Amino acid sequence: MTTAAPDSTPIPADPGSPAPAARVRIGLLGCGTVGGALARLLEERRSTIEARTGVEISIGRVAVRDIAKSRDVGLGAELFTTDTMSVVEDPEIDIVVELIGGVDPARDLVARALELGKPVITGNKALLAVHGAGLYAAADAAGVDLLFEAAVAGGIPLMRPLRESLVGEPVTRVMGIINGTTNYILTRMSEEGASYDEALAEAQELGYAEEDPTADVEGHDAAAKAAIIATIVYGAIVQADEVHREGIAGITADDIAVAARLGYAIKAIAVIEKAGEGADGGPEVAVRVHPALVPLTHPLASVRDSFNAIFLEGDAVGDLMFYGRGAGGEPTASAILGDLVDAAVNRVNASSARIGSFARAVVRPVADLLSAYYLSLAVVDQPGVLARVAEQFGRFGVSIRSMEQQGLGDGARLIFITHTSRESAVQDTLAALRELDIVSDVHAVVRVVGDEI
Repeated sequence: MTTAAPDSTPIPADPGSPAPAARVRIGLLGCGTVGGALARLLEERRSTIEARTGVEISIGRVAVRDIAKSRDVGLGAELFTTDTMSVVEDPEIDIVVELIGGVDPARDLVARALELGKPVITGNKALLAVHGAGLYAAADAAGVDLLFEAAVAGGIPLMRPLRESLVGEPVTRVMGIINGTTNYILTRMSEEGASYDEALAEAQELGYAEEDPTADVEGHDAAAKAAIIATIVYGAIVQADEVHREGIAGITADDIAVAARLGYAIKAIAVIEKAGEGADGGPEVAVRVHPALVPLTHPLASVRDSFNAIFLEGDAVGDLMFYGRGAGGEPTASAILGDLVDAAVNRVNASSARIGSFARAVVRPVADLLSAYYLSLAVVDQPGVLARVAEQFGRFGVSIRSMEQQGLGDGARLIFITHTSRESAVQDTLAALRELDIVSDVHAVVRVVGDEI
């Protein structure tokens, strides 16, 4: 019996343990609902992030208003301070996460971090909608990241696809439900027949609406988000005060019922679209937030409760929709963490996700925009009323697509849906109708979108 000689093939050297992870320390400004959720999520996912990226991310310091407040975030008391700027300027802090909200002092804190060459993650839509241009330029000048996935649509991945995957896409229009509070209110009015006041009170009880709901129901929150979307999609700065804004307080359960019977849902939406080329060659855009009749066949019509959805129309890609939780501590923290991982990896590799330099957009006045409209008029119930009303539409070139009468006597109402018309012509028509002795009230004026009529 012979014994085989040992295999003489060289055995590869033992690669040994993986290279030690690069360490990145973050300074957290704010540790409320989102900041606390971020701290917990980061601890839970720390080993997975390190295994996948080779980067160990830890919280180095935390700035809060009240150090004595109890927080279940698993962080030592020694990490907390009330001095926000000291966190930004701490040489041991590599990345700043700004979650305090508002414009001041957030603007100075973010600007200082960028000046020091530190990447910044923020979910602050108000800050970016007002001062985005200067902060984007500062980030580019410093060669560091300024990431803000959580500023629009909470946990829905939207900013990264718009900034990266779709940067070369000729986007024609973006329509979105980007405020969960108003969508919740309109859902309850639609599904339960609740009044606006009843639905708002329920939203406040559940924590979807603030005690002062103005920012949500009057469209300020959505306008800030729409400005950010428009800036990123079209590569030109749009500020929140340039966004045409209308609230939902005038919408009634009866309007919603009539719309449903006609094949529409009423939603509070943002519309961002390219309207032409400006005199300097830059884009001319139309940006507005308002209630709208959306065809029941359109994907946005089925978005319920506090969910958000953004529907994008592109020449090359066709139609895309992003859908999910638009707010809440954990979804928003998830978006912050995604940005944080990107920024940490870029920091270690001495790179950044460049935003680009933006000129100011030319924002087309709402009076020049085209849309179809739903109009509800309270009228005197007598012969000849319809003819006199229709005459005013004809005077200003507003074409009527459909008309019906509801009720009799003192409850008589005429309901119109127009063909696509210019806003200024519709407003002139409404002014003329209000002068008629046979029109006692203009109940509702709501745009119709998502349908070529």
